[in-house]
Amino acid sequence: MTSKVISIVLGGGQGSRLAPLTQTRSKPAVPIAGKYRLVDIPISNCLHSGINRIFVLTQFNSASLNKHIKNTYHFSTFSKAFVDILAAEQTPTSGGWFQGTADAVRQSLHHLATHDFEYVLILSGDQLYQMDFEEMIQQHIDKKADISIATIPVNVSDVPGFGILKTDSDSLITSFVEKPKSGFENLVSDVSDEMKAQGRIYLASMGIYIFNKSLLYELLEGNEYTDFGKEIIPQSIKGHKVVSYQYEGYWTDIGTIPSFFDANLGLTDDIPQFNLFDKNHIYTRARMLPPTKISGTLIDRSIIADGCIINASHIIHAIIGIRTRIGVASEIESCYVMGSDNYQTLEEIAIAKENNQPIMGIGDRCCIKNAIIDKNTYIGDDVKINCGEPLPDGDFPTYTVTDGIVIIKKRAIIPSGTVI
Repeated sequence: MTSKVISIVLGGGQGSRLAPLTQTRSKPAVPIAGKYRLVDIPISNCLHSGINRIFVLTQFNSASLNKHIKNTYHFSTFSKAFVDILAAEQTPTSGGWFQGTADAVRQSLHHLATHDFEYVLILSGDQLYQMDFEEMIQQHIDKKADISIATIPVNVSDVPGFGILKTDSDSLITSFVEKPKSGFENLVSDVSDEMKAQGRIYLASMGIYIFNKSLLYELLEGNEYTDFGKEIIPQSIKGHKVVSYQYEGYWTDIGTIPSFFDANLGLTDDIPQFNLFDKNHIYTRARMLPPTKISGTLIDRSIIADGCIINASHIIHAIIGIRTRIGVASEIESCYVMGSDNYQTLEEIAIAKENNQPIMGIGDRCCIKNAIIDKNTYIGDDVKINCGEPLPDGDFPTYTVTDGIVIIKKRAIIPSGTVI
């Protein structure tokens, strides 16, 4: 069954809501959980579901994503499996940039033409969830659907942020409204008793679609529709069989800094909603890193990735990414430290110290709270970040403040004694 499916992962646009994390990388390439990338989530869900022909569509800052895909997803020479990047390109029939989700798929259809498939699974590149797509595909086939949409029950307060749809008793979608602001009381759908008890009685689109091949081509060719949620889906409901696949597991859209921050720190819970330790683990780049070395540090509710050298006083409610170096007596609380792409040599460290320059990582006696430290940053000794009064939002040369969260920008140099 899954051999009849090709998957398309939408890389998204410029990712401005995740700035400055998307300043030098595309949204699917943003690091999560200390060692993965956002794009690893939909790809891993596909691979665990038996879907191994995957295209990733992107157009902004795609170099690091290309490198990650190239270094991560290798298949047997005798297999038809692949994970390929499709960047926006100029062709005789298109001018370049993708104008929306539907336009991105339209411009990529000619790349699918050489493959044998019956269904197209369309996914988002900025969500955190674990789903068995095989079950969704089986329901799509059993119900003889033209289009299937993965949906999740949400509360009334969440309705304005999603595309909301209404279903009948056979899961057939009868109406769809993109991000309604009012008058949505008549959009209540049938949900399980557990969801009703939680007040989650509206069905939101998860941005996960299955299209029959012939219909997808029919809907996209010869028109100027640019978006699935705003145009393709609402119009398809009128003349095609569009079915809801209701999902009640953990799912979150991590397209903003607060949601990204909360989703990552949520992984440190005793029993997190997203299970990193499940048998259906996340695939990512295999790195030959040494084990992490820790000395004199109190650690609580934290995740420590490979290859770190840690001498901090304490690390509480934090994620520490690969190759992170943290100096003596430093305090890290409610932070996501993304780590580094390489180590400094002992000679480079010695030279930096002679010249009173910070070394890569976090120095001695620092206090850092409620912050995201992007990759390859140099934070000197005695630096205090977000350890005082709440900070107003703002964008500065080496850091950004969003909803009280301080984001230290990639490759930023924070001199010793700095207070943010």
